[in-house]
Amino acid sequence: MGKKRVAIIGAGSSGLCNVKCCLEEGLEPVCFESSDDIGGLWRFKDNPEEDRASIYKSVIINTSKEMMCFSDFPIPDDFPNYMHNSKIMDYFRMYAKHFDLLKYIHFKTKVCSVTKCSDFSTSGQWDVTTESDGKQESSVFDAVLVCTGHHTSAYLPLDSFPGITTFKGHYLHSRDYKSPNEFTGKRVIVIGIGNSGVDLAVEISHTAQQVCNYMLSFILMKGKILGKCSENYECPLTL
Repeated sequence: MGKKRVAIIGAGSSGLCNVKCCLEEGLEPVCFESSDDIGGLWRFKDNPEEDRASIYKSVIINTSKEMMCFSDFPIPDDFPNYMHNSKIMDYFRMYAKHFDLLKYIHFKTKVCSVTKCSDFSTSGQWDVTTESDGKQESSVFDAVLVCTGHHTSAYLPLDSFPGITTFKGHYLHSRDYKSPNEFTGKRVIVIGIGNSGVDLAVEISHTAQQVCNYMLSFILMKGKILGKCSENYECPLTL
């Protein structure tokens, strides 16, 4: 009896470790990655891509390397405790090379559909249709692992902002933000005080004329965060 085949959709952090785990269990992993590289969310691109996660150039992970590393592959000692996205990519490449995972990944291959086979009730198998170089191909797998992440679509509730259609300035979601340079000399409002909201407000404060940070509820800002702001930053205001 041959090895059971497992389709893995996505070659980000989850996809990579699932390829490795399948190999350890004696399975045959086939990973499909729509882009030309590994890394998923953590691979910085100058321009946002449709249906893909997007980060800004300065992103640093907010989890220590001891907590985020794969249990069987420690992050090098000389890497910073809180890593820039480029260092995270370096780590993923080291991981993929060490466990020889790249040969199981089909790059520039988009998964078009995943459906149950006609005999699914007895076989438990799935029919996976992929597309590469304009050609579609269908294959049967014993299991499918979806490792596409959850930061691909921006939530921008414009109906909640009366007057936005007549606003003459520029507005965007943090997913489309890349650097503070485009806000030089401008007055900026950042709505939200989660990880991205604070990051962007602090960074933009060094180029903008003024930055106001708005939130729905009060929160106490730590000095180490405010210490990174310029004098153009106004403490969070409650909506």
